[in-house]
Amino acid sequence: MKEEVFFDYLSGFVTLSNDEKEIFRSKITSRRYLKGQYLLQQGDHCNHMDFLLSGSTRTFHVDEEGKEHVFRFAIENWWATDVPAFLEQKVSATNIQCLENTEVIRLDFYRLEELYLEIPKTERLFRILFQKVAVSLEKRIIDNLSLSAKERFLIFREEYPQFEQRIPQYMIASYLGITKQYLSEIRSQLARS
Repeated sequence: MKEEVFFDYLSGFVTLSNDEKEIFRSKITSRRYLKGQYLLQQGDHCNHMDFLLSGSTRTFHVDEEGKEHVFRFAIENWWATDVPAFLEQKVSATNIQCLENTEVIRLDFYRLEELYLEIPKTERLFRILFQKVAVSLEKRIIDNLSLSAKERFLIFREEYPQFEQRIPQYMIASYLGITKQYLSEIRSQLARS
């Protein structure tokens, strides 16, 4: 059962008894999305977070000129949400779109709050999760401010080798803050060296 993948993931953070797993099961839902569908759209109220059982997503913002800015990808065993909007229960500044057919386990905000009360150790789990997000985002900001595009691409390739074959190149370029053409030049330079 795919839910077991989810509980295996959770076991890396907390140990849940069978009774606690049943409580957790009562709080989550399973959903399937087709490639191109959205888990969340910019301007919508963000009241959920999704754990990917299969597939992949991109999180991006569309600016006033209609330009897309990709800033996160997610694959199996990763979470996808607009973290600030979820935590503050506000409208989302981002879109989360499926890049492949995707199956998720969804946890709504109010259900998460119930979990904190019914299984107090889940607070530790999600505290650790949100700390990892904060660390990752700060590292990314520092890298974007201080490293060249080539250096950022090499880090991306090293940290996320599974993305290069699954994510379109123009989206990776957007994530790196460069054009698709410049990414192609960087890749050509690396292939020659």
